[in-house]
Amino acid sequence: MRPPKHTLHHPSRQAAAMSMPMERWQRRSVYLTIALLTLSGVAWLVAHFFLRPVTEFGESVSPFEPWSMKLHGGAAMALLFLLGSMLNNHIRRGLRARRNRSSGWSMIALTGLLVLTGYGLYYLAGEMSRPAWSWVHWLIGGGFAAGLPLHVWLGRTNSS
Repeated sequence: MRPPKHTLHHPSRQAAAMSMPMERWQRRSVYLTIALLTLSGVAWLVAHFFLRPVTEFGESVSPFEPWSMKLHGGAAMALLFLLGSMLNNHIRRGLRARRNRSSGWSMIALTGLLVLTGYGLYYLAGEMSRPAWSWVHWLIGGGFAAGLPLHVWLGRTNSS
């Protein structure tokens, strides 16, 4: 029998190289940030459509709208930072291992579309196009919020 081929890498490092789970701080930060994004987005929708106070001059902007939007924008910046921190350990390793790629690419694509439509809402949309930009952003955000638990579930069932 031949002895095993010598490698310069420690076996536990090789096993860890193909492991996709994020570190605890990273996973918790991603989940918390996505929860903040989802809740602040829903809060804005509720405030915008259902909590508009009526004054002597007609409907007014709810005081919750600007606060929910500020929280949403801050959480979006945090998620972009966290996505960057996931590129090496989680995304690159997942691609190399050829695991959970469909839902992973879906999450990346939805994130990209959310960034583009969020940018469009903030910098490009005028009064006429803002409802269309918003509608698309809401749909993609809902798809992202629904798709993340599926991505996590698929990753956990494929790794066992």
